[in-house]
Formats: sequence, structure tokens, C-alpha cells
Amino acid sequence: MSLLSASVFIFLLIALSALVSSSELALASARKIKLQVMAKEGEVRALDVLNMQEHPGSFITVVQIALNAIAILAGVVGESAISPYLQRLFNHEGLASTVSFILVTSVFVLFADLMPKRLAMSNSEHIAVKVVRPMIFLIFILKPIIWVFDGIANVLFKLLGISTVRQDEMTSEDIYAIMDAGAEAGVIKHQEHHLIENIFEMQERTVTSVMNPREHIVYFDTKMTTAKVVDTMIEQPHNKFLVCVDDDLEQIIGYVESRSFLALVLNKQEVSLTDKALLKPALFIPDTLSLFEVLEMFKSTGADFAVIVNEYALVVGVITLKDVMSIVMGELVTLEEQLIVQRTDNSWLIDGMTPIEDVIRALGIINLPHSQNYETISGFMMYMLRKIPKKTDSIEYASYRFEILATDNLKINQLLVTKFED
Repeated sequence: MSLLSASVFIFLLIALSALVSSSELALASARKIKLQVMAKEGEVRALDVLNMQEHPGSFITVVQIALNAIAILAGVVGESAISPYLQRLFNHEGLASTVSFILVTSVFVLFADLMPKRLAMSNSEHIAVKVVRPMIFLIFILKPIIWVFDGIANVLFKLLGISTVRQDEMTSEDIYAIMDAGAEAGVIKHQEHHLIENIFEMQERTVTSVMNPREHIVYFDTKMTTAKVVDTMIEQPHNKFLVCVDDDLEQIIGYVESRSFLALVLNKQEVSLTDKALLKPALFIPDTLSLFEVLEMFKSTGADFAVIVNEYALVVGVITLKDVMSIVMGELVTLEEQLIVQRTDNSWLIDGMTPIEDVIRALGIINLPHSQNYETISGFMMYMLRKIPKKTDSIEYASYRFEILATDNLKINQLLVTKFED
């Protein structure tokens, strides 16, 4: 074979190898979501790519057969066509063979493998839909050979107990990564990113993280006078108040709405906290529910107010629909600013009852140790100190110093968090 004929033949082999190499990477790395979008927009070849990704055995087999066959054929042709000319130049058979091998291999690595794969990686979906039909045709031609090799591979995988099914399930971590990438690229606005994070956070945060704790619950005893009830409603302008027997928060018989109660008082009617027209049944929920589950329960029952109890049937707090939705819609910004006040670039004053999720977000800490064991920054301090905290107690974690500034009996009122200088 002449040098010109060999060069043309090698060029065709390079082109075929480049097609197969780019097809291999493009079809394997094309994103399922992007392909589904393209299919909805009318690109029917995207469906072929999705189908090939679901059944990759034949595709992988034909790629390996083609690449190996091309490489062997190129080596044979290159050696026989180029070596004689190099042997005349160097007057050494061994050196001529080595140089011809290096030349052919280098050309194939650069033009038939490296460049096509880098191109396919940078634009995988668009290249995948362009090469999928030629690859389907090649699979059809080589079907008998593919059937043999693919069958042997499947038998071996089955004997070894190895699954070859492609897993395309989308996890919350995958969605978080996509959101972060979109925010960095400017596709997703900061507010949108924050909102989506809050929605996913609802599945992980328990109801106790945003509840109004027991010590802050304002409730009435059935024997309380109307004047005392009115004074309390004026001092504590809540919409709903629990009603208990014998001043015992574990004996809740329902709740009253301040608007209805005060309307009767203004009309100078007889008012009783046990009046069935005023007293409404309270919804009780366990403290293990997530915010998403609470939202679903509010939706199914039509309620917007619930009493939270623990495993010992003790009331630990109350929660409203507004509390849940404020987490989703980001309406707790004002509250977070009151609970977490940034003094300088590297120091914060934090209320002891601040939910631990808000602390993690404000400080930029990836996570806190064993966070499933506590809900607030006070709980974090108790867990880390392994004792009831007192003023001036401090710990250091993840380049931060957490120091207790003020306490009230056994309760932590305020902490100072300082970030160490790098």
C-alpha cells in the first residue's frame, strides 16, 4: 500500500474512531433531565438516547469492538506503510518501527480519542442526539457479535451478583447541588435559592424547631374571671388561647379565639370559657413530626393551630400554620435578626432558643455534631458541655468559639459566637 493510500485509510479510521469515542462519552454522560426537556421540545432523538441509557449493554459492546478493531487495523496499516520510509531515513529497522508506532499512536490519541471526548464532554446532550442514530445502525449491523459478548458479560455479572442497572433516582443532595450550581451561575436568584432550600428543609426539621415552647404558652384556667381573661388578651395579643382545667396544661379541653371572646364582651353578653359556642377542640400532634407532616395534617384537618406533646403525653409547645408557612416563605427574617445579631464580621450574639438550623445557616457551618439530639443552640451547648451550662462556659468547634453570656436559672439566654481569625 502506498503512503498516500495508507494516509487516507488512516484518516478514515481516525474519523470513525473519533465518532465512536465521542459517542461513547456523550451518550454515557448526557443528563437525563436535559434529555427529557429536549424530548418535550420535539427532539425525538432524545428519546433514543434515553432508551440507550436504560439498556447500555449493546452500546458498550459495540463501542469496545469498534475501538479495538480500529486500533489494531490502524497499527497494522501504519506499521506496514510508514516503517519502510522511516527505515530508509534512519537506516535502522528497530528505530523505524518504534517511531512509526509513536507517530500512529500519538495521532490516534490526539485526534481519535482526546479531542472528540473533550468535545463530547462539553456538549454531551447535543452531540448525543446527533450520534445516537448512527450508533443504533452500527449496533444493528454487529448484532450477532454483540449478542455473543453481551450475553457472556450478563452471565458473568449474574454469577458475581453484580447489578448493571443504571440508577437515575434524583436525591435531595442532587437537587441541592443543582441549586447551588444555578445560584453560582446566576440562573437562580438568592431569594429563590433560599426558598427552595426552606421547602426541602421542611422534610428534615421537626415541629419542635419552630414551636412556641411550653414556657411561653399563654393559657386560661376554666375558673378565670372574664376581666382577667380580657386583661391577659390585651397584654398578650395572640389569636388563640388554650383553656385548661385546674390550671394544668396537661388537661387541655380546647382553645378560644380572642376575636370571638372579645366580641361577646363588647356586646355585654355572658361569657364563659367552657361555652361550647366559644370553645373549640384542640389538635394534638406528636413532637416527632416533621414540618412537612404538620403542614399535611393542617391541610387534612382544616386546623391552623396544634398542641405538641411528647412521648410522655406532656405538652411541650404549640404551633400555628403561620409558623410553618413562615419557614417556607422566609417571613422569619425579622425573627432571625432578633435572635441572631451580627456584631462584627467575626462575632454574633445569639439567643439561646434560636433553632440550630438558623445558627448553621447564619454562621455558614456545614453541620454540627449529632444535631439530631437537640433543636436549639442551647441544646447544642448542653450536649457539648455534658452538663447544665452556666455563665462563662464555652466550647470551641469548627473554628468558632461559643461562649455563654447570660443565663436565667437553668436556661441560656444569650451566647457570643466568635470566629477565629485564619
